[in-house]
Amino acid sequence: MTEPAALGGADLPLAYSEEELLADGAYEAPLHAGSIRCHGGFDAEGSYRSPRTLHRAPAIRAWQARLAADGHPLLAIDPSLMPPQYPNVEQARLLLEEGVRDPVVRRLTIIAIVEGFGAIIRDVRVPELSELVVEPIEGTALAHLRGGLFEAHARDEAGYRDQGGHKQMWEAARDLALESPKVPGDVLMRMMGQGPGRRRERKALFPRIDRDLEALLATMAQVLAVEVFAMGAFDWGERLLSDPAVSADPEGAGALVSYIRSDESPHVEYLRTALSEIAARTLRTVDGGTLPGRSVVHGLLHATLRGLTRERREEQRGDIRESLVEAMKQHANPAGLLERFDALETRWTPPERTGFEPTEPPAAA
Repeated sequence: MTEPAALGGADLPLAYSEEELLADGAYEAPLHAGSIRCHGGFDAEGSYRSPRTLHRAPAIRAWQARLAADGHPLLAIDPSLMPPQYPNVEQARLLLEEGVRDPVVRRLTIIAIVEGFGAIIRDVRVPELSELVVEPIEGTALAHLRGGLFEAHARDEAGYRDQGGHKQMWEAARDLALESPKVPGDVLMRMMGQGPGRRRERKALFPRIDRDLEALLATMAQVLAVEVFAMGAFDWGERLLSDPAVSADPEGAGALVSYIRSDESPHVEYLRTALSEIAARTLRTVDGGTLPGRSVVHGLLHATLRGLTRERREEQRGDIRESLVEAMKQHANPAGLLERFDALETRWTPPERTGFEPTEPPAAA
């Protein structure tokens, strides 16, 4: 580790090896989710400690301190852009109390599957950034994407070797709270056909920059937005599964979700740090010119947030609604239950602005 960052007396290294960014440190006790040994563990006081943060957490603080010392802001997505959960906590509680468990089981299972999909970030191509960015990138989060940050993110989400990750932890929380419920057999197929699992053709918004560079930045913008919005799902899951009125193990299930929430913080922080570093720099174009990194980052975040808060949200809600109405048919009074369910819905209108509106529209590919 070399080149310390100094800010307000802090003396933190800026360069780390991959092994350091993946290092756990010691735990007094391991974390088990049911019969599965999961990542992370507990310190001597019994407090949970997230995995792979021995050096990763101070590294992120160091890179953020360097940005601040250089006078560059850290990007932040406004929480008002986060759509409410559907069904919300009150609606999900009503369904469980009325014996209509399938929609909640389905929702928890989808969250677990999506967490497992997070492992694909290790396969994202990182081009030679030093050739595509005018200013130096040594001692930045950007310089460590392929050198540990993406791999740590992937392991956190899907697990690694004999240790479970967030996928297994969500499954365990579901099974603890709802006593190992039967999982609908069509969950994965429905996901792949519509909603979060469907692949979309993405058109280049900035054809003047390297194609792989835009693909990298677009993926990071997408994952950052999804991670920020996932905080709503963590709050939903922890509140619901911690409720003794509907949860068979409110303490154990709620704790697992709280641990996942803790683990996700480094994901949000390194992604917004790296995107902020790009926004503070100048990008080389394929025609020999340059383009402000801020224009590209803001343009990609704006497009991502518009999509997630509008088209994507409506698609997901429609799919959930379809399976929910079908599940309610088992109830003695489906129409009455649906009316009570709808009366509890959280009304929400997407904000008009994302906070990342481009100063001039990006070129169409």
